[in-house]
Parts: sequence; C-alpha cells; structure tokens
Amino acid sequence: MGRSRRTLPEELLLLALDPATGTTAQPQSLDLGLAGAQLVELALAGRIAPDGDRIAVVQPRPTGDPTLDCALELLRRRGAPVRAVHWIGGPRLGLRQIYLAHLERCGMVAAVAGQMCGVLPTTRYQATDNAVTREIRGRLDSAIRTGVPPDPRTAALAALAHAVGLGKHLYPGNEGRSSRSRLRDLIRHDPMGGLVAHAVMDVQNGAAAQPRRNPAAPAGRQTGPGARPGAPEQPARGVPMQPRRGAMARAVVH
Repeated sequence: MGRSRRTLPEELLLLALDPATGTTAQPQSLDLGLAGAQLVELALAGRIAPDGDRIAVVQPRPTGDPTLDCALELLRRRGAPVRAVHWIGGPRLGLRQIYLAHLERCGMVAAVAGQMCGVLPTTRYQATDNAVTREIRGRLDSAIRTGVPPDPRTAALAALAHAVGLGKHLYPGNEGRSSRSRLRDLIRHDPMGGLVAHAVMDVQNGAAAQPRRNPAAPAGRQTGPGARPGAPEQPARGVPMQPRRGAMARAVVH
C-alpha cells in the first residue's frame, strides 16, 4: 500500500482533531473507531473480508503500512474468522496515541507541549496543513449535501464518524441536526463500513459481552439435545446460572 494516500484511521483522527484546542473529540470511543477503521482499510486493500458478522483473512500479504500489518498479523494468528465486535473491543486500545505519533512523524500534525493547571505536562496536536482536513471534511459534506452515494472509502469514514460520536463535533447544534441524521444514513452505502460501525456501537453499549442466542430457538426454551417442551432454558455447561433477582452488572468496555 503506497503512502501517497491517507488511510482511514488517519482520516478519522484528523476529523476528530479540534483545531482550536489541539485535542481530539470523543477520545474514549475514538480508539474503538480507529480499530474499526483498520479493519475497513484492510478490507479495501483486499486483505480481509466479512464473513457474516465475522472478519476473515483472505490475503495475509503485508500492506506496507506497519500499523495495519500488525493488525493483519494478529488477525491471521487467530486462525479462524473473528467477530468484529470482539476484535474491536479487544485489548488494543491506545491506537489514538499511536496514530498521533505516526501523523507527527509524517509531518501532518505538530505536537505542542503545554501544562495543565500550570503543573501537569500536556501535549496538544495541531494539523500542519488544514487543507488536508478540509478535503476530508469536504467529501463528507458533499455526500450529505448532494445525496449522491459516496465511494466506499467516504461511506465507511461517515459510518465510523457517526459510530464514535463525531457528528456533534462536525455538525454541532440544532442547525446541524439534519446533517447528523444524513451522516448516520450514509452507513448503508458500504457493507464493511456498516458492519464495523455497528460493531463499534455495540462495544460501546456493552453488547460485546452478551452471549449470542440461537435465533431459531424460542426464548426461555432449552435448546440442547433432549430438550423438553416448556422446560426452562438451561445454562451452558460450566457457566453458573444467573440469580433470578437483583441487579445484574453489565460489562463496560473501557
């Protein structure tokens, strides 16, 4: 993969950078979005492909991008297709700092040292070429304004921007409500982008920790061999039965 073209993780991060403060919008969900953007970029490069709600490696050849190739190798080592929601919610956070450092090395952002409360050291990042960010933003604006189906890369970028909550950053206030709605609707124009965006939102909602039900089995029925009609659902072997009363703690993905 040549470096003449920006990758989706880079574009998503540049969209999230606030030119006034040098900070990133939605920092907690942005790492998830960057992990999802890696999957879409690898799919666009022909290295992976969706397999239902899972991701399968179809071509393990490196792309030439070290960060993407690291993700590709981790996927290859799984040996079997992995659910997108489990991959995105896995322990690969910190991508925001990895990509900020990468953009700094490429000269696309500049790190500005500072202090918080006059004591704590901080680092803010300013885009060195605002024309790049304007070009990325212009693609989204054009797709929203014209209603013309965008190319897969722009559609995926829109889906990820919506998934991580950048809509209110890009199109703030009541006047931006219709644009935010259309940004969300662009999710349907790229199947891979849509799969990944929904996985990002599922992770944020804690769905990654929820077991998947057999859609063919009625709720509250035992689904194993020898199930009796009307019998209550039995827990999987080795999994304790949940109490009937009391608050159930939900998994929270950080």
